[in-house]
Amino acid sequence: MAESKSRLAGCLIAALATGIGGLVTFDAGFVAAESVRTLTGAQIRAAFTGKQLTDEVHYRFVYDGDGTLRTYSMGVKQVGNWRIRMDEICLYIKDMGDDCYRVTQSGKRFELMPTGPGGPIDGILESAYHGDGEKR
Repeated sequence: MAESKSRLAGCLIAALATGIGGLVTFDAGFVAAESVRTLTGAQIRAAFTGKQLTDEVHYRFVYDGDGTLRTYSMGVKQVGNWRIRMDEICLYIKDMGDDCYRVTQSGKRFELMPTGPGGPIDGILESAYHGDGEKR
């Protein structure tokens, strides 16, 4: 009786291990499907113009077509400029300092990696909110 319970427990453990291994393999395949790609200057301009990059909670960076950059972070609005230089997006904001960033995309997520000191900015791009509160 004890031997059959031990054998049953061994089979259950083996089945669980196989199931978990399958889930890990499935998850790794899903992540690989959304590979990271570095955007060119033309791709950055096409993706960002008229859109906002947001973490959906704390901040949003609005990239207007005329080069105006409006940032909203924790209730504080700032206005600066943005432009494309080679294959980088450059942000000019008084309180943040000026910096240029390489842009990568993985699925819906975008990450701006600074070419100088400073930390990355990441989030999703979506239609920008305008002064009237409407997305366009």
